[in-house]
Amino acid sequence: MELTVTKKDLLKLVTRMQGVAERKSTMPVLSNVLLAVEGPNSLRLAATDLYLAIAGKVAAEVSKGGSVAVPAKDLLERVKMMPDGPIRIASEDNATTTLKATGSARRYTLRGMPGEDFPPLPVPAEGAPTLAIEVDVLRELIQKTYFSISGDETRAHLNSALFEWDGDVVRMVTTDGHRLSKMEVKVEGRQASATMLIPLKAILELRRLCDEIVPEQGKDGRAQIQITQSGSSAFFQGGGSTFSVKLVDAQFPPYSQVIPQNSDKKVRVPRGQFADALRAVSIAASERTGGVKLGISGGVMRITSESPESGDGFDEIPVDYAGADITIGFNAKYFLDVLGSLQEDDIILGLSGELDPAVVRPASERNFLAVVMPMRI
Repeated sequence: MELTVTKKDLLKLVTRMQGVAERKSTMPVLSNVLLAVEGPNSLRLAATDLYLAIAGKVAAEVSKGGSVAVPAKDLLERVKMMPDGPIRIASEDNATTTLKATGSARRYTLRGMPGEDFPPLPVPAEGAPTLAIEVDVLRELIQKTYFSISGDETRAHLNSALFEWDGDVVRMVTTDGHRLSKMEVKVEGRQASATMLIPLKAILELRRLCDEIVPEQGKDGRAQIQITQSGSSAFFQGGGSTFSVKLVDAQFPPYSQVIPQNSDKKVRVPRGQFADALRAVSIAASERTGGVKLGISGGVMRITSESPESGDGFDEIPVDYAGADITIGFNAKYFLDVLGSLQEDDIILGLSGELDPAVVRPASERNFLAVVMPMRI
C-alpha cells in the first residue's frame, strides 16, 4: 500500500477512531485502526471493539492499493506530530508501515498487522428502514439525558439509553434507578417508528460524533444523521463517518410509571442560584451520601447539609412558592447534573411529600423532565 493524504483530513478521522479501538482487549487486532485503499483516490479507516464500530473515508492520492492495521494510539500520536501538509503512507509485505512528511525529514515506522486480520464490520441489510434526524436534535437528546445512565455494566437495561421514534416524536429516556431523564422533540412532517436500547459507551461516542460533524448543507441548511436499524444493530451515518452499535437486548424499565402525575406543590426556582447554592452546601455534605436537605417555606428555599466528619453547610435562595411548608432530602449531584444540562433561567420543581420523587422541568418548555428520588437525611 502506498498513498499520500493531508494531515488535517487524516488527523480528524484518526481522532474519531480512538474511542472505539479497544486498548485492553485480549485480541490485539482490536487495538488497531484499519487503513484500506478504496479506489484510486480514497483511503478508508475503521476501528471496532466487536460491539461498536466506526468507519470513514478521506481523500488520498493512491500509488498502490492494499490494507494494513496499525495501533490506534501510536498512529494518532505520530500524525499529531507531523508538520501540516501531505503525509506519505507506505506499508510493506510484513505490515511495517512508514509515515513520512512531504518536504520534511520527519518519519515514523509502525509495526502493523495484515489488513486481512482485521474483523469485518457489520453492514445494514439491504432495504433496512432508515430515518433522518438533525444533528442538533440528536445532540440535544443526548446532552439532556446521558448523565442519568447507570455506569454499572452488569445491569444492561440501565447501562443504556432508550431511543424511541414514535410517529412525529423523537424521544430519549435514561435512568439509573435513582433518577430519570426524558427528552422528546417533535419532528415536523415526519412519521416513523423505531425503538432502540443503546449502550452507554455508544451514547458517549455518538455525542462526540455529533460535536465533531462539520455541517452538511441540506435543503434546510442543517446537518443530518441517517439512522438505520438492521437486525440487532443500529447504524448512524453523518459527517463522512458511519458508526454502528450492537443494541442491548434487554427490557427497559416502564418509565411512564415512574414519573409522578400529580406533584401538587410547584416551586419556581432560579436555576443559576439553585445550582450555585447546591454546589456550596454539598461541600459540607456526607461523602458517603452527598445528601442535602431542601426546606421550602413561603418565598425562601433553605438548603442545608450535615456531616459528622466535616460539619454543616447552609444557604438560602428566593423562590416563587405559596404552598404549605415542605422539607425533603436529595442527593445534590443528581440535581446538579440536571441543572447543568439546562440553559433556561428558571426551573419548576414539582414536589408532593417528603418521601415522593421530585420532578424538574424548565419553566419555559415542556419537552424535558427529570425525576429525582428522595433520600432520608
